[in-house]
Amino acid sequence: MPINGKGFFIWMLPRCEKGDPYAIAHVAKQAGLEYVLIKVADTQYSYNIYNGVDFVPPVVQQLKAQGIQAWGWHYIKGGNPIAEANKAIERVTQLGLDGYVLNAEAEYKEPGKRAAAQTFMQRLRSGLPNTPIALSSYRYPSYHPQLPWREFLERCDFNMPQVYWLHASNAGAQLRRSVREFEARTPFRPIIPTGAAFKEWGWIATAEQVFDFLQTAESLNLKSVNFYSWDHARTYLHNVWDTIKDYPWHGDAESADISSKYIRALNSHKLDNVLSLYNPNAVHITSARSIQGINSLRTWFNTFFKQLLPNASFTLTNFLGNGSFRYFTWTAVSTNGSVQNGSDTIGIMDDKIAYHYSFFSVTS
Repeated sequence: MPINGKGFFIWMLPRCEKGDPYAIAHVAKQAGLEYVLIKVADTQYSYNIYNGVDFVPPVVQQLKAQGIQAWGWHYIKGGNPIAEANKAIERVTQLGLDGYVLNAEAEYKEPGKRAAAQTFMQRLRSGLPNTPIALSSYRYPSYHPQLPWREFLERCDFNMPQVYWLHASNAGAQLRRSVREFEARTPFRPIIPTGAAFKEWGWIATAEQVFDFLQTAESLNLKSVNFYSWDHARTYLHNVWDTIKDYPWHGDAESADISSKYIRALNSHKLDNVLSLYNPNAVHITSARSIQGINSLRTWFNTFFKQLLPNASFTLTNFLGNGSFRYFTWTAVSTNGSVQNGSDTIGIMDDKIAYHYSFFSVTS
C-alpha cells in the first residue's frame, strides 16, 4: 500500500487522548495525517496491552474508518530473532495492519548481530510477503557502521531514519545530510524521515525547527514524513503539534504549488523535469541577461547544474502569492559553494511559467 503525506508515531496509547480510539482517529483526521504508527511489540512480547486488555485493535479500527492507514512498530534487540519475527507476524496479521516498522538501535551494534538481522528478516518476509516494511534507525549511517544496514534494508520497502536534531536547531540541514548519506549506500530504499516532536533532558523541539524540517523534506521531493511522538507533542508541545497539523503537505508533486514543483525539479537534477514547468516561449531574466524560449532555457539550466551549482541540494524557504504570480526564496548547498539569498519571481500562464526573474549569489 502506498505511503504518502504526514504520519505520527504513538508510543503508549493510554497517553494519547486518554486511550480513546474515537478521539485518536478524530484528532488524526483533523491533523491531516495519512497514517499512524502504533507500538505493537517489544522484542518477543506484545505491546500496548494493559491489565490484559489490548488497546490496539479499536484504535486500528477507528483509524481505518477515517481512511487513515494503521501501521505497527516494534522495538527489536536480536537476542531471539525468530521469536521477535514471529511476534511481528502475529501482531501484523491479527491486527490487520497496513504496514510494519522494525526499530533497531544500540543492541544491533553488538558483535554477532549481523547474522541475527539476516535471520530476523528472512523469517519476517516469509511470514509477511506482501506487507510494506520499513526500517527505523539512526539518522547518519556513517556514525553507526556496526549496524547491519544492508541485512535490514535488503528486505525492506522503506527507510525511516530518525532525524532527531537533539541539542541543536538545524533540522533541515540534518535532514539533508541524512538523505545524502543514505542515497550513497547500497541498497537504497525510499526515505521517509522521522522528525523530532518531543523534549528530552532539557532540549525541546520547536515549531520553527519542525517547519524547517517539513519544508526541507518537501524540497527534497520526499513523498512522506512523520514525527515521534504523539504522546509528547499533544501533551507538552502544542505549538509543534499545531505546526504539523496546519502544514499543507502536498505529497503528490502534481498537486503542489508551482514554487514547490520548481524546487523539486531542481533537486532531481534533470533538465527535462525543470523545463516541463515552463511555457515554450518563457522569458528568464537575471541581473546579467534576459533569454527566451526552451532552447535557451536548456542551455542556461545545463550551465546552472554543471557549473554554477553542481550536485546541489535546494530548499524552498518561503513563498507568497496565488493565481498568476509567485514570489519565493530558496537556499542551496553544492560542491561549488552555497546560496543563502535565492529570490525568484514568476508569472504563470496556463499553469506554466511564462516569466521568471531569478536572483542569487554563490559563496564559497
